[in-house]
Amino acid sequence: MHVPCLKIVLSKTMGILILVGIVIAPLPQIWKVFWSGSSNGLCLTSIFLDLFAISTHAAFCYTQNFPIGAWGESLFALIQIAVLALFVQYYRGKTIKGIYVLALYCGFIFLLASPLTPVSVVWTLHEWNVLLVIAGRIFQAASNLRQGHTGQLSAFSVFLVFLGSLGCIFSSLQVTGLSLSTQMHVVACCCSAVILAQVLMYWNKCMTNSAVLTLWCGLFVGPGCVVLALSALWEVFSAGLCVFPEQ
Repeated sequence: MHVPCLKIVLSKTMGILILVGIVIAPLPQIWKVFWSGSSNGLCLTSIFLDLFAISTHAAFCYTQNFPIGAWGESLFALIQIAVLALFVQYYRGKTIKGIYVLALYCGFIFLLASPLTPVSVVWTLHEWNVLLVIAGRIFQAASNLRQGHTGQLSAFSVFLVFLGSLGCIFSSLQVTGLSLSTQMHVVACCCSAVILAQVLMYWNKCMTNSAVLTLWCGLFVGPGCVVLALSALWEVFSAGLCVFPEQ
């Protein structure tokens, strides 16, 4: 076995997993919320913590003048999560509040990426943003446990996030070894595994009637919707037809 070659292959594979976990994972969740017309089961606190975590990474890359190709996926994911947060507020009848919060968030990001914020502050937030990810997943897991179901939480999105977490562990091991950063990524991956286990545990409670419609739309709209089709397939085979009312 050629060990250096194997490491390169594993590194490339894990890089793809990270990219999938960051860029593609929010899409099935947005799609499911949109077609079900409900955001029941999604923890808004968890979404905002994820949004803040990825925003600190994007702000750090921007302030360090990294090329857009090195962090463009974070910007794309940031926009998706912001849209998801607005959808959650909209389907809970709090559209104005959602727009107001997002406006404040945009102001915060502008301040964070501006020269007014010391580089040391941005660096520190970037270094510890994994803690925000961990906190967000703990909030979502606690919400699932309290409600006794995962509502409109997309099983496919959760699975992609879990794969991305595995990729982050490998990447951190390659760069820093068994450091504190690697250990935090392991904790984040464990939290993702807990949420994935909850999705499986509440197998018969996570399906919406719109999943079949999502599948057909994803198949026929075009190649760009393959991810949405896969998401719907996952939902179709993951549970029976059931819709939860808003609580």
